[in-house]
Amino acid sequence: MKNCLDLTGRVAVVLGATSGLGKELAIGLARHGADVVPSGRRLERIEHVCEEIRRAGKRTLAQAVDVTVRASVQKLRDRVLEEFGSVHILVNAAGATLRKPSVQISDAEWHALFKINLEGVFHACQVFYEPLKQSGTGRIINIASLGSFAAFYEVTPYCAAKAAVLSLTRSLGCEWAQDGICVNAIAPGVFPTEMNAELLQGTERGREILMRTPMRRFGRPEELVGAAVLLASEAASFITGQCIVVDGGFLASGVNA
Repeated sequence: MKNCLDLTGRVAVVLGATSGLGKELAIGLARHGADVVPSGRRLERIEHVCEEIRRAGKRTLAQAVDVTVRASVQKLRDRVLEEFGSVHILVNAAGATLRKPSVQISDAEWHALFKINLEGVFHACQVFYEPLKQSGTGRIINIASLGSFAAFYEVTPYCAAKAAVLSLTRSLGCEWAQDGICVNAIAPGVFPTEMNAELLQGTERGREILMRTPMRRFGRPEELVGAAVLLASEAASFITGQCIVVDGGFLASGVNA
């Protein structure tokens, strides 16, 4: 029987893959058989991820992209199609956060966070829609957040944008089902990365999160790979508009002691 989790022969594009969770997902998809194009704004970091993908025996290419600029995403799409001929999987992992009292958030800060965390996702989904449809097995995986479901203190724009990403996932999942594209999301629990480590390591916020997490630890980036492989694979052929939460039990938790 065919392994329905095998991604051999599929081409994946991972945006926001130069570090953190996006990097781990790009390498993880390659190790499960996909040819993977990791991308982000920093070309030198993209090259390092491409080296890991080649070590996994898979094809790749390096091209920088700014997800807040539609033309940049279109240029990446065209390059991928020129090199590989098709795209089967799109992972939207680019993001940014800011901790600041809500009353002090400027219009520029609000718009900047929405531009990368929400508009960038929508741009990519639109730009890659046609090749994903043409592939016959299109998969979009958006990276949502615990902030899509619950409030986190003084990160209002980030949580609002991530709540919108979840809504976008559901809407596109319903609308594009008829085009053979499954659109789903993964909501990571708390995973220390370059983006958030200073908010978590040795802080009151970090200690409170651990207290509310039944597993009593933060996540490890590689622990997201299984959910991504599932949603990228033939095993997810009847799953769309859904969100898999990988959080050590955080959202399910009540009293833990």
